[in-house]
Amino acid sequence: MSEVAQNPMRRLRIAKVVVNMAVGTSGERLAKAAQVLEQLTGQKPSFRKAKKTIKEFGIKRGENIACVVTLTKDKAVEFLKRVLAAVDFKIKETSFDELGNFSFGIKEHISLPGVKYDPMLGIFGFDVCVTIERPGYRVARRRKRSRVGKSHRVTREESMKFVEEFLGVKIV
Repeated sequence: MSEVAQNPMRRLRIAKVVVNMAVGTSGERLAKAAQVLEQLTGQKPSFRKAKKTIKEFGIKRGENIACVVTLTKDKAVEFLKRVLAAVDFKIKETSFDELGNFSFGIKEHISLPGVKYDPMLGIFGFDVCVTIERPGYRVARRRKRSRVGKSHRVTREESMKFVEEFLGVKIV
């Protein structure tokens, strides 16, 4: 028996999926992006503010310029499978970081299966960031924080293998 089969604390799981639509401007376009994001995920998005003023792009510090949704548990896995279908279940090897997380982008939200184009809303692209972890990572997030041991952290290779087996993704 493998080590993972014997010890349930060694199993990998999808902790969360963060979907980000950065529009770059506030107002009507951001409101439409938030509406599209809510349709795609089934959750109300929260808004993110600009950190600094960039006159060339017409962005002021503190202005809402993006919307974000964080999905967990079954909703995260269900949404991830839908989004991976839009990229033909292929992810670049460079999309994985050293902690086992991975990210990829979708150029047009209408490329997702079952989503139809609405001329009133327009077309938006978005980023999908997936966090993979083991049980026990909660110690790093609680009030009295503690470190996750080096042997318990998820490596890039473990994450790639997990994604290939669990989601049926081909890594190119």
